[in-house]
Amino acid sequence: MDTIPKQTLMRLPNYYNFIKGLQNSGIRNISSPAIAKELNLNEVQVRKDLAAVSQIGGKPKMGFDIGELLNSLEHCLGYDNVNDAVLVGAGQLGRALLTYKGFETYGMRIIAAFDTDEGIIGTEISGKRVFPADSLFDLCPRLKVHIGIITVQDSCAQGVCDKLVKSGILAVWNFAPVHLTVPDHILVRNENMAVSLAVLSKHLKEKMISGDVPEGEV
Repeated sequence: MDTIPKQTLMRLPNYYNFIKGLQNSGIRNISSPAIAKELNLNEVQVRKDLAAVSQIGGKPKMGFDIGELLNSLEHCLGYDNVNDAVLVGAGQLGRALLTYKGFETYGMRIIAAFDTDEGIIGTEISGKRVFPADSLFDLCPRLKVHIGIITVQDSCAQGVCDKLVKSGILAVWNFAPVHLTVPDHILVRNENMAVSLAVLSKHLKEKMISGDVPEGEV
């Protein structure tokens, strides 16, 4: 697909929101003139815009298939990108996650890291560049990333989470041992390793007291 003009890119979210609303209403097809009328745009411009993002043209007397058009818009806007993630906090834990190759088995990629430490900003960790934390607002939309990983101190976690949400992140994997407050549409997965180890230790202790551990294994 050729490079899409900036003005067209600026109009695409409006197309998407309008057409998504039609799909939610059960409408299956829409014509270029109808889209132009509803969005107060020129019909020729609408045809050019949609041709820039989709090879699927409108059919005579039927118009565009809304499902196919939405798929094309989602791909162009990056709304379907659920495999890439960014990480905030390139300390010891963050570095471990950045160098871990197991994510690739599931098709997942951490593509960039962010930190406030001037000593590591601009460096690379396992091929992932570390950017200043303030560049989240600019880079996340440009990279079309919707997953953010938090590996900062607990006192900084909520502030980082707020920045991720404002940057367009829709899902957060949180390694900080704190409860995060997020809008209803944001998904959060908490990984409290200290709690997990404490639970494991408690279960092991109970097992040993009850005599369920086979002799010779402890």
